[in-house]
This record gives sequence, C-alpha cells and structure tokens, in this order.
Amino acid sequence: MTLATLAQVLGPAQRGGYAVPGLVCLGWEDMRAYVAAAEAERAPIILQAGPGCRAHTPLPILARMLRHLAEGACVPVAVHLDHGYTLEDCRAALGEGFTSVMIDGSKLPLQANIDLTASAVELAHSAGASCEGEIGIVGYAGGVASAGTDPAEAALFARQTGVDAMAISVGNVHLQQSAGGGLDLVQLTAIRAQTDVPLVIHGGSGVPAAQRAQLAASGRVAKFNIGTELRMAFGAALRGSLARDPAQFDRIAILSQTEGHVMAAAAAVLRNLGASGRAD
Repeated sequence: MTLATLAQVLGPAQRGGYAVPGLVCLGWEDMRAYVAAAEAERAPIILQAGPGCRAHTPLPILARMLRHLAEGACVPVAVHLDHGYTLEDCRAALGEGFTSVMIDGSKLPLQANIDLTASAVELAHSAGASCEGEIGIVGYAGGVASAGTDPAEAALFARQTGVDAMAISVGNVHLQQSAGGGLDLVQLTAIRAQTDVPLVIHGGSGVPAAQRAQLAASGRVAKFNIGTELRMAFGAALRGSLARDPAQFDRIAILSQTEGHVMAAAAAVLRNLGASGRAD
C-alpha cells in the first residue's frame, strides 16, 4: 500500500530538488491515467479533487475511487482535497479517507485566514493527514484578479498556522491555457527566504516548462498544481477519437481512447519537474 500524505511526498521533494505535481482529477479515466504515468515514471504524485470534481461526483465516491488507485499503486500517491473553503469541507474529506486537505481562506482578512487555516491544520493532523493553506490570492484567467503574496505575511501565516504546504501568488493564474511570461522570481525568492514550508504554485499550466523545472530543481517550489494542460490533452484525444470513428457511440470505448494521451501528458509533467525515478 502506497497511500501517502502531502507531507510525506513534499518533504523529500524539497530536500531532493524536485517537485511533485498536484494532478487535477475530473473522472476515472484521468485518475487512472495519472497513476499509470506515475508508475511508468517511478514518481510520486498527488491526486486532487477540486470543487468542480466534487460538484460532479459525490465526495464519498471520489474518496473510494482515489484511495482504490492509491492503495494499488507501486509509488506514493497522496489523495488531496483541493480548495476546501470551510472546516466542514475538510472534516468531510478527512472522514472519507483523504490524506491531505487544502483550506482556502485566501480571500479572508489575514488574521481570519490564519485562524481558519490553523483550525484546519489541527483537524488534519489529528486525523494523521496533512494540510495546505493559501496566502495571497491566485486569480483566474479572464476572471477573479490575483493579489500577490506579501513575504512578511507569508512568514507569519506559516509560523502561526503550522501548515504542511503553502500556496502563494507570485504571478500564477488558474485556468491559463498557454504559458505566460513566468513567475515573479524576486517575490518568490523573498518568500522562500522567510520560511522553509514547502511552497505550492496553483495554475502551474501557465508557468513556462523551463521555469517549472528550474524552480523544482532549486528546491524553491515543491508542488505545482497541473490541470488545464492535462484537460487540453484529454479534449484533443477525445476529439481525435470521435473524428476517426464518427459512428462510435459506446462511452467506454470512446473514453478509453483518451487514457494513453493523458498518461503521456502526465508523464511529461513528471519528467519536467524532476519527479521521475524518485519513488525507487
């Protein structure tokens, strides 16, 4: 059994000069493809159930699907709740067997965020799980604007909450479909100088691959959340499958043809972050 917590996969990553991807899950086909990629690359991974996934599939079902895959894998797999907004979100996930939770109080005033996150950390640790928090606001492409993370506030947040990982806003944006100009390295370095808590970049698909690789190798970022580029690989594979056989109607036959493409895309992410071979 290789079910792991966030702390168990991020600690070695930070010390070893690589990063572990938080892979955004939406259904059985992508979950299974991600684990297949991790096993082929001998790499640890984090399977993430975000708000969209949870709206589509009930949390207890997701927990069983994700834990089934994690427990059967030959590499470390963390089962992670992404963007929980309340303590009840976190409590429910922990009760269903998630090994880590993210509490997102980023839109709250600083002290309220600290208080909420500290409570979520206590819940997670009492369950033998890990907790990720967020300081600063990571916005959305074409949507909510970002608010950059203040290094001094990040240090205070890390110290007073006891989080196992800290998501920061340094030019990263959710749902970006192509690589942008890159992260603010001056700001990121200033945050890194203030705390040794593993740092997390949400919206990793919008970060140039070369910069992702460099930040992972330097130990400055231990976790990149990757979703959009993998969903794009799924969409391209699905359209290709239907174009080749327009008469096909069987759901399983159609969706199964996406798994190889998603697996290859996930494997490329693992290699880029230096995670390949780290589970040996």
